[in-house]
Amino acid sequence: MAKQFDLIVFDWDGTLMDSAAAIVTAIQDASRDLGLTVPSDRQARYVIGLGLADALHHAVPDLSRDRYPEMVERYRHHYLSRDQELTLFQGVPELMMELREAGYALAVATGKSRLGLDRALKVSGLGGLFHATRCADECHSKPHPQMLLELMDEFAAPAERTLMIGDTTHDLQMAVNAGTGAIGVTYGAHVPEELQALAPLAVVDGVDELGAWLRRHG
Repeated sequence: MAKQFDLIVFDWDGTLMDSAAAIVTAIQDASRDLGLTVPSDRQARYVIGLGLADALHHAVPDLSRDRYPEMVERYRHHYLSRDQELTLFQGVPELMMELREAGYALAVATGKSRLGLDRALKVSGLGGLFHATRCADECHSKPHPQMLLELMDEFAAPAERTLMIGDTTHDLQMAVNAGTGAIGVTYGAHVPEELQALAPLAVVDGVDELGAWLRRHG
């Protein structure tokens, strides 16, 4: 059967790497360090995937912009203290290798910084499997479509042959804004009902289910 898609773009945190809980805790601990109102788990999870400025604006609205550097420093301190404990979701390396060998162009579009993503790619061992990546400090933050549009242009992939896979509504709304297909995964930051509200092609509960969908429909 002919492939439906040529380019598959993955979010990173909460989609490929099991890092959502660490991000939530780091945001909360950094807020506590600065004497700010500590966001709830739900508030902190909502901002996963956004660029840094947008994430801080939503998670800690009482933080003045002149204190953003302090918040970033404390967030990075807490996140990096747990960084070595983070792992890819089970089955992710095998699925990425399978998709690469099947001839798909593979890319990452993430709210991480370039420094953060490069570090994660190196530590995870996945760096050599992706053909291209885009980060929030190089493009507009999700859900702006710039990341997807640049990747589509780089690979000459039309919207109808591009698929975005992510765990947040920011990922799925970015796909809507770019006119591409999307799949939501429920094992990351946002709950299934929020993902389903954006009418993706599918909402899947695990990496195995994601792989099965791609084999049938990808």
